[in-house]
Amino acid sequence: MVYSQSFPKTRAAAAHAREMLAQMDGALPESTLDDARLLTSELVANAVEHVPDDGAVEVRMDVSDERLRVEVYDNGAGFEWVPRRAGAGNERGWGLHFTDAVASRWAVERGERTCVWFELEVRA
Repeated sequence: MVYSQSFPKTRAAAAHAREMLAQMDGALPESTLDDARLLTSELVANAVEHVPDDGAVEVRMDVSDERLRVEVYDNGAGFEWVPRRAGAGNERGWGLHFTDAVASRWAVERGERTCVWFELEVRA
């Protein structure tokens, strides 16, 4: 099943995106939903914080028996992710590190809009 919804770029967008995952309650193991809530929140928050345009953030979720794929679209120009080390002064900006550590796969795709997506394997 595919779910898609757009949200205004506000601080509430990440919470609204997490609410989308409630539609999958019972269809996915709770551990997968927990990981999806964290990663979805981080990606939407990044789009809200780092893309200067007003407008919307679109979230698409596609669930199958094998995987959950979440895509977050924004009007930004895209970016290159460079891993960094923990240290003093680095308390923020760890969302993509979480994504890299938790997701089965993830990437940034540039086009008319930027899409940051991740996949989680569905495990019982």
